[in-house]
Amino acid sequence: MTELERKQDRAPVPSEWTYASAPEARDLVTLQDRYGHYVGGEWLEARETYTTISPATEEPLAEVGQATPEEVQAAVDAAREAYANGWSDVSPSERAKYLFRIARILQERSREFAVLESLNGGKPIKESRDVDLPLSAAHFFYYAGWADKLEYAFPNRKPRPIGVAGQIIPWNFPLLMLAWKIAPALAAGNTVVLKPAETTPLSALLFCDVLRQAELPPGVVNIVTGDGRTGAEIVKSDGVDKVAFTGSTDVGKAIQRELAGTGKKLTLELGGKAANIIFDDAALDQAVEGIINGIYFNQGHVCCAGSRLLVQESIYEPVVEKLKRRLTTLRVGDPLDKNTGVGAINSKQQLDKIQELVASGAEEGAEIYQPPCRLPEQGYWFAPTVFTNVAQSYRIAQEEIFGPVLSILTFRTPDEAVEKANNTPYGLSAGVWTEKGSRILWMAERLRAGVVWANTYNRFDPSSPFGGYKESGFGREGGRHGLEPYLDLT
Repeated sequence: MTELERKQDRAPVPSEWTYASAPEARDLVTLQDRYGHYVGGEWLEARETYTTISPATEEPLAEVGQATPEEVQAAVDAAREAYANGWSDVSPSERAKYLFRIARILQERSREFAVLESLNGGKPIKESRDVDLPLSAAHFFYYAGWADKLEYAFPNRKPRPIGVAGQIIPWNFPLLMLAWKIAPALAAGNTVVLKPAETTPLSALLFCDVLRQAELPPGVVNIVTGDGRTGAEIVKSDGVDKVAFTGSTDVGKAIQRELAGTGKKLTLELGGKAANIIFDDAALDQAVEGIINGIYFNQGHVCCAGSRLLVQESIYEPVVEKLKRRLTTLRVGDPLDKNTGVGAINSKQQLDKIQELVASGAEEGAEIYQPPCRLPEQGYWFAPTVFTNVAQSYRIAQEEIFGPVLSILTFRTPDEAVEKANNTPYGLSAGVWTEKGSRILWMAERLRAGVVWANTYNRFDPSSPFGGYKESGFGREGGRHGLEPYLDLT
């Protein structure tokens, strides 16, 4: 043994390893005290406002406009004027240039946007930085490539823009959902009126500065902020030709009822209750990481979250043991800390919903496990949670919780796994973990889900379509399929 080895052998071993704080610089973002609406390329002073906050600290961030019916109509009129006065006639290659500019600017300002996403939304900075921002830019790059190839995308058909698109996005992925909506709409030659979620409007408002930098013609993209009343005004406006909504199933149903018989195009991406299915031949350590990513990514604020875990009976004990051990390593806390794995719940309203459903699971007889962790005293927080001994009839196995809560069920055969996975009103996504390619294909053919991941989970690409069946909505976003809702094809 060398002298160095002897010193190392005698060195005391810490009883517990801890991470030093590693906060991202908050001063990368400069917030205004008050924001209006972005209409016709200019800022329109809002008559009514509300305060948007940081869910991690409950700290007020800015006053934001609560759009009135007149302000929404002004945005729709600006979009229609921009469409009629030349945007629909801009050559496809020129439209592509604008989209390329937007994509490059997002890349250049990615740290700024990532901090703002975490500050206003509560998600960990490493997710905003490594997932949301790269994917947002990638969607603009991708659809820039399609802008001058629409006739190749739909052979033997003549693609034409449909007009003004009204777009309403949720709070879980503010910038990414904006990119999913705006990029294909502009590539197809439409103009846009977009409403971000009430609790997370700041990314969309900062995006207006990206539009300015890209020199997008006035009125092509208009952004109005507010609560559900603002969204309802967009939906029922006679000047809107197509509505795209991502959010809750109940609101999606209300929008569909409102638009019935109007002739307006509609796409809905709604809730989910996805099954993540683990077979006994799966690589268990890899599968456990997929389970963690499937349900605790973005605090479970994901429509396609793998909130139901179906484990083959023969491996139930080792999977649960490995999963619980892995949960103890998740760090809950400051979203701007680069070591944080689980951030803040987006709002008090969402936290109340999570707590109510978790309480119902315990009352119905499921066994709850939460790793030891100290939650911050200020803000909205919920510990990563696992339920075992769950029956199919329990609310936690049927209703979308939209939080960091996993329900574990078991199965014996592939047929039983399919039956249990499909036993839900939703049909957005699913995951299959097995070493057999034939089994993956067999399962994917039978699972009633718009997206089926194999030996991975929550992986997205701009070229791959995403959407659901049943109460998870209809229509697809992403890929060539994502262009079709924004085109009149003859």
